Amino acid sequence: MQFVRVATTTVRLSLLRIGIGWMFALLAFNFNRVTIADLGAMGILVTSLIGLHHFLSPFQVFWGRLADRYPLAGYRRTPYIAASALAGSLVFVVLPSLAVSLGNREPGAALLAFGLFAVFGLAMAANGATTFALIAEATTERNRGGVVAVTHTFTILSAIISAGVAAAIMPIYDPQQMQVLYNLTPAIVLVSLLIALPGLEPRIARQQHAALLAGGHLEPHGPNAFAVALRLLRSNPQVRGFFLFMLLSILGIFLQDAILEVFGKEVFGMEVGETTRFTQTWGGGVLLGMLLVAALTVFVNMPKKLLATLGGLGTAGGFALITVAALSTLPDLVSPALFIMGLSIGVFNVGALSMMMEMAVEGHTGLYMGLWGMAQGIGTGLANILSGALHTGLIESQLLAPSVAYGLIFGMEGVLMVAAVAVLHGISVQQFQYLDHTDITATMALDSVT
Repeated sequence: MQFVRVATTTVRLSLLRIGIGWMFALLAFNFNRVTIADLGAMGILVTSLIGLHHFLSPFQVFWGRLADRYPLAGYRRTPYIAASALAGSLVFVVLPSLAVSLGNREPGAALLAFGLFAVFGLAMAANGATTFALIAEATTERNRGGVVAVTHTFTILSAIISAGVAAAIMPIYDPQQMQVLYNLTPAIVLVSLLIALPGLEPRIARQQHAALLAGGHLEPHGPNAFAVALRLLRSNPQVRGFFLFMLLSILGIFLQDAILEVFGKEVFGMEVGETTRFTQTWGGGVLLGMLLVAALTVFVNMPKKLLATLGGLGTAGGFALITVAALSTLPDLVSPALFIMGLSIGVFNVGALSMMMEMAVEGHTGLYMGLWGMAQGIGTGLANILSGALHTGLIESQLLAPSVAYGLIFGMEGVLMVAAVAVLHGISVQQFQYLDHTDITATMALDSVT
C-alpha cells in the first residue's frame, strides 16, 4: 500500500511538468527556428527573448517566500502552481503573430515581445519555486531522489512528444498551422493541472500557518539570502568551484539550444519537420543515458563525480562530431552526433544532479539549492544570449559561412565541457561539507548584524 501511494504521488507530481516541458520545448525547437530561419528576425533578439526567463529565476526566492507566508484558501502551493502555469501558457497564444512581427521588424514588436516573455519568466519563476517546494514536502528523504529523477524524465518525455506533435501539425512553416499548434498549449497545461493537482497538497491548518510565520525569521530570504550566497562564493573555494562547474557545464550544454534547429535549416536546408526531430534524437539519448545509469547502479556503486566526468567528456565528444558534420556539411553525421550528445548528457545529469544534492549543509539546503539554481539560470541565460550574438555577428553579418560559424560554435561547446570537467576535478563533497559547516555559521552570524 505504501508503494502504491508513493508511486501515485510520484506520477502526479511528474504530470505537473508535462505542460511546463511542452512550453519550454516549443520555445527551444520551434519558435526560435521559425522566427530566425523562416521569418528573418535578428538571432540575438530571439535568443535573448528565449533566455530572458532564466535571468528572472532569482524571483523564485520572492515567490517561494510569498507562498510560504500567504496561503490561498488554505493551500500554500496549489493556487500558485495553477495560476503561474496557466498565465505562462496564455502567452503562447500570441507568439505566432509576434513571430511574424519580429520577422517584419515592426516598430514596437521587440518591446511587446520582451513584455510577454517577462510575464512568462515571472510565471515560470513562481511555478518552479512552488512546484519544487511541493515535491520536497510531498516526499521523504528516502524517496526524494527517485521522485526528482522521474519528474525530470517526464519533462524530457514532454519535450519529445511535443516535437512529434509539432512535426505532424506543421511539417513546414505555415502561420495558420503554427497558431493551431500554439493554441494547444493552454489546454495541455490545464488538463495536466486538473489530473495532477486536486488533493495532492494537504490543506494547511491555522496553527501551522501561525507557526510558519513565527519561525520565518530563522530562514534566510530576500536580500539577506543573496548576501549570504555572495559571501559564501567569496570565502569558500569549494562553493566557488562548484558554482563555476555548474555555470560552465550549463553554458556548454545549452549554447546550441536556441540555434540547433536554425543550424539544420541554414547548413543543410532542412524543413521544420526535419529539424524538429533533433529534439527527439538527443532527448531520447538523454533518457537512455539516465536509464542505463539507473540500471547500472543497481549492481555497481558508481561514484557521482565519475559519472559527471564521463558524461561531460562524452558530451564534448558529441559536440566534436557535430562540429565535423558542420564543417564537412555531412547531414548523415548529425543524428549520431546528437544521440551521443544526448546519451552523455543523460549520464552527466545523474552524476551532476546527485552531487548537487550533496553539496549542501543540513539546515540550509534551500540556500544552497538556490545558489546552484542561480548558476544554472545564469548559465542557460548566457547560453541563449551568446548563441544569438554569435549567430548575428558571424552568420547574419556574412562574416563566416554558416557551416564554418556553426563548427566554431559547436567546437566552443566541447571546450566548455572539457573546462567544466577540469574544474570538477578539484571539487570534493567531503571537503565542501567540512568547510561549510563552519563557513555557513560564520556567514549567517555576520549577515545577522549587517
